[in-house]
Amino acid sequence: MLIAISGDHGAGKSTVARELARRLGLRYLSAGEIFRRMAEERGMDLQEFSEYAERHPEVDREIDRRLAEAEGEMVVDGRLAGWMVKGADLRVLLTAPLEVRLRRIAEREGRDLEEVREETVARERSERKRFKELYGIDIDDLSVFDLVINTSRLGVEEEVEVLERLARRKKDGSGKGVR
Repeated sequence: MLIAISGDHGAGKSTVARELARRLGLRYLSAGEIFRRMAEERGMDLQEFSEYAERHPEVDREIDRRLAEAEGEMVVDGRLAGWMVKGADLRVLLTAPLEVRLRRIAEREGRDLEEVREETVARERSERKRFKELYGIDIDDLSVFDLVINTSRLGVEEEVEVLERLARRKKDGSGKGVR
């Protein structure tokens, strides 16, 4: 079972993906963690590194190469996971309104909401541009996803339960063609 979980910053991809991987006994790979590690290695915050990545396409290519090479029993989370993880058995998009996502990020990182807003809006604008230029991906095209979940309406436990159940059904073949 290879599962790709995409979503905007603060939508809950890492939280849900990590717990789903644990419950299903699968490995876990996070594009966001790779990006943050690369920024830290260069002594940059996320906004600075996003701007750097705009001028250095090798950053995105390295992250996305790792996603594209994901295979086997794994849950992968990342903004482009739904598009980049070849052969994914299940592609999920997690979404939430901007204000909800900003509040989550600010609380998680212990930062000022307005600072997070400025950084996140700039980062998402930068990514939208880079993803279109590098790969021709329109992140507003949801047609690649099997399921879209608004995480402002459900709790993490409910989201993971839905995904776990769907993944198990797909794995045993009983989830094909179900309407």
